[in-house]
Amino acid sequence: MSAASPDLGSPLPETRSQYAALCWRLDAGRVQVLLITSRDTGRWVIPKGWQVEGLSPAQSAAREAFEEAGVRGAVSDASLGHYHYDKALCRRPGREDHVTCVMTVYPLQVADLASRFPERGQRKRKWFAPEKAARRVAEPELRALLAGFVPPPAGIAAPAS
Repeated sequence: MSAASPDLGSPLPETRSQYAALCWRLDAGRVQVLLITSRDTGRWVIPKGWQVEGLSPAQSAAREAFEEAGVRGAVSDASLGHYHYDKALCRRPGREDHVTCVMTVYPLQVADLASRFPERGQRKRKWFAPEKAARRVAEPELRALLAGFVPPPAGIAAPAS
């Protein structure tokens, strides 16, 4: 086998689906998006997680937004797009297990930010203009989604459960 040939005996990296909420609001007529810090590294991210049994992907994203950021609002069933990231599943000395996650992003118009929510002591949250938020995140595909974000037309989002 030449150096340029792929190793057909190697397993393909595992890919899993997760769902994220791009939380937004209008402030004095200007769009703002909410970023939160990750629990492990403190980098800026958007709320995301696994699908919750009995909930749609958009509703699962809204649930994560409440648990991670205290967000309540209306989520759209129409996604904004996708991005990929590597998630560490297990961290032990000398070994890290990772999985590639494909994140489907749903816009969520924020109606309220709770002061009490499950991960309140573990994360920071901050509002940014979309272009500034794009410069704060690490994932290039998420950066593009944020930089090009335009709120969906009124009336296409449903209150998050």
